[in-house]
Amino acid sequence: MATSRSECEQQQEAGATSTATVTTSAGQLLRQRLVNGGSGHESSPTTSTSQSNGKAAAATSLIVGNNTNSSGTFMKLKTYLLALRPWSLSASLMPTLLGSALAYRSQWSADFSMVTFFLTAFTVVTVHCAGNVVNTYFDFIKGIDKQKADDRTLVDHILTKDEVVSLGAILYLAGCGGFVLLAVLSPAKMEHLALIYFGGLSSSFLYTGGIGFKYIALGDLVILILFGPMSVLFAFMAQTGHVDWTTIGYAIPLALNTEAILHSNNTRDAESDGKAGIVTLAILIGRTASHVLYAMMLFTPYSLFFIFGLKYSLWFLLPLITLPQAFQIEKRFRNEQTMHAVPKQTAKLNFFFGILYIVACCCAQQLPTFVWRKH
Repeated sequence: MATSRSECEQQQEAGATSTATVTTSAGQLLRQRLVNGGSGHESSPTTSTSQSNGKAAAATSLIVGNNTNSSGTFMKLKTYLLALRPWSLSASLMPTLLGSALAYRSQWSADFSMVTFFLTAFTVVTVHCAGNVVNTYFDFIKGIDKQKADDRTLVDHILTKDEVVSLGAILYLAGCGGFVLLAVLSPAKMEHLALIYFGGLSSSFLYTGGIGFKYIALGDLVILILFGPMSVLFAFMAQTGHVDWTTIGYAIPLALNTEAILHSNNTRDAESDGKAGIVTLAILIGRTASHVLYAMMLFTPYSLFFIFGLKYSLWFLLPLITLPQAFQIEKRFRNEQTMHAVPKQTAKLNFFFGILYIVACCCAQQLPTFVWRKH
């Protein structure tokens, strides 16, 4: 019985093998005919193999070419994105969010529009990006950005000068397009919005282009106004259609924190900037005074929030969560070996600091009042 059972299994295996062989042969014949264009005649094995190899090589070449093109396009887009210095965009985005939050808490909150909000953010951020690109171009042209520069876009020939100019022009045009749509939808008067918008746009260009405020120790003042009161007022007015000068008071903490980003950058580059023949506030006051000024701009907003928290609402104590991080950054700023990364770290702090401040403004039952009263 064992022998007959074994013979039976051998016969089954042989039958399965022959079936698989027939199936494989049929599959090869079908593929061969498909390669021959579906014709009824058969080609020689050599011809069939060469045709198959040729088509396989062509398909492989096409796939590799597509992957290379996709990878090249992705890398180019990534290069353009890095040229915008995305780490610095919190400087313009936070004041815009704050102005919008104040509009939401105002007596005109019923007219708040998300479309207007996104258009405002788009308009402000694109102008900021364009200003960054202009800064990259003129710093390189004037010989300020060299081998040790933080911005590598033109120094390392990642983009050409023509590409940088084209990118800046496209961003300014995009910002103007966003402004036109915003002016149509906003309840604010066209001339009021245009005054602030084109004032900000021209300042972003003149920061390094034309007059070059950065090179004559006026850059700090421009940034303090542009990324503080001006941006907050623009966002508030775009939503409500009204001018409220008390928004300047709310902008002070963000403006000081944003200015700390620029001042840390100028203090780090003071030596190279001096050799290039430009003058910044950090060069004028010296290293020691620059350390003191940076600490004042970094920690003064926390003092204001402590006062707001005790007087108006405990929600304003929320930004104090970032205070330990501020102490760490200030310690790195005092050390020449670690201060190279301080501008980006300060920008990161600015983002979280700003978000918590905006949350506090949205949640607090009572907002601070900035009204001068005569006694």
